[in-house]
Amino acid sequence: MSIKINKITQAETDAWDTYVNTHPKATLYHLSFWKNIIEKTYSHKTYYLMAVNSNSPNATDNKQQTTHTAYRTVGILPLIHLKHFIFGNSLISVPFFDMGGILADDKETEKALLSEAVKLGKKQKAETIELRHPQPLTWLANNSQLTAKISKKESGIDFEPSAMSDQLPSISCATRSHKVRMLLILPENSEALMKSFKSKLRSQVKKPIKEGLRSKVGGLELLDDFYKVFSINMRDLGSPLHSKKLIKHVLEGFSQKARIVLVYKGSEPLACSIIVGFNDTLENPWASALRQYSRFSPNMLLYWTMLEYACNNGYKYFDFGRSTPGEGTYKFKKQWGAKPEPLHWHFISLNGQPITEDTSEKSKFDKAIQYWQKLPVPVTKFFGPMIRKHIGL
Repeated sequence: MSIKINKITQAETDAWDTYVNTHPKATLYHLSFWKNIIEKTYSHKTYYLMAVNSNSPNATDNKQQTTHTAYRTVGILPLIHLKHFIFGNSLISVPFFDMGGILADDKETEKALLSEAVKLGKKQKAETIELRHPQPLTWLANNSQLTAKISKKESGIDFEPSAMSDQLPSISCATRSHKVRMLLILPENSEALMKSFKSKLRSQVKKPIKEGLRSKVGGLELLDDFYKVFSINMRDLGSPLHSKKLIKHVLEGFSQKARIVLVYKGSEPLACSIIVGFNDTLENPWASALRQYSRFSPNMLLYWTMLEYACNNGYKYFDFGRSTPGEGTYKFKKQWGAKPEPLHWHFISLNGQPITEDTSEKSKFDKAIQYWQKLPVPVTKFFGPMIRKHIGL
């Protein structure tokens, strides 16, 4: 088999998404529309690599078609170039979210895509390539590990970087599995889900309703209320927030599958989230709640509303998103019945420097968190997106 790697154009996105929609290991973040979303929001350069089998033309092949479109897609790799003098120079698949990485028919195609990514990275003088996978590239992960074992105490990190496989001997890599995605298998309807909860959890869900809180599911008409809660919560966490345009572009791009969920007390929004459906899974990339109203437990109603929506719209899984085992958000998600599944983030060095435990971008701005928390929200809303666009987490 002869594999050719192409950078896709807008005309080739249909072929890309057809491959994603039929691949059993595909995720929401493999879809081509993220290319447009990230380019429009943050102006990052994107390189969406598509592997085609040049020995197996499609049945639709004819003399009038171009050479590329006549061949069968066998793999993809979305890459976003994040370059900043403070936060580094990396190709990431996919920044800002938990998953992405290589999607391919076989190991040889995986290696061909990675080899092309390495060439591209060196051409762009990138320091690292970062691939985010729900399942590891075994031939890569077996050669280098930076993992967190979920022990009885659900903590602890093993770190042992080493040389990459013999297919790409000139670079080194490490695999981090210190984070998990929390995935809940859903029953056929929300009534069955509620009955599956322990009595304590059912009482916690009913509490905000008794306090007069109500939930609402909608679209762009709820964006201002979403961003109001989101911006305050991100400031309180000490984290620069994403641009409002990013949320808007997600809602527009996935208009049939993306929704805003809000919890109100009267007309005041107290908690918010974004949900996006892909195949049989409903993803929750962002959620926030205002700390000053925690006595009303708006978070409980927020998450119940998302789960109810997932069940009633035929989804089989709800993805609570990324957590660190043992921390508060992990325990919160676990109480709903969600099970941890390790994420596998492969870090590949292109500049000769070994991959260390400090590869995570978060370590580069942890010291600024306490100062950011003291800033007025309008200031963080203005400056936050300028910083956040360069942070791949």
